[in-house]
Amino acid sequence: MNKEKIFADGFSFSKREGAPDFVIGKVAIKVADALTFIKSHDKNGWVNLDVKQSKGGKFYMELDTWTPKVERKEVYESSDVNDDIVEELPF
Repeated sequence: MNKEKIFADGFSFSKREGAPDFVIGKVAIKVADALTFIKSHDKNGWVNLDVKQSKGGKFYMELDTWTPKVERKEVYESSDVNDDIVEELPF
């Protein structure tokens, strides 16, 4: 499955040469572009981004569009519940 990449407008990531080992890199945010991007891709108050590296070695940020599969749950009517079992429950 080959989905179209959605690049994160207003965000950039770069490695910091000469930085200590515990510093992975730096994220720069262009506020106006980033806010527009965030507002257009908001899902329940969140926008998830992946930091990736191009074949040419440059880093970029891409919208993470993965969504979990929702399993279908069976719904039981109240008449299906055995009242004797419910009364025995300790809570």
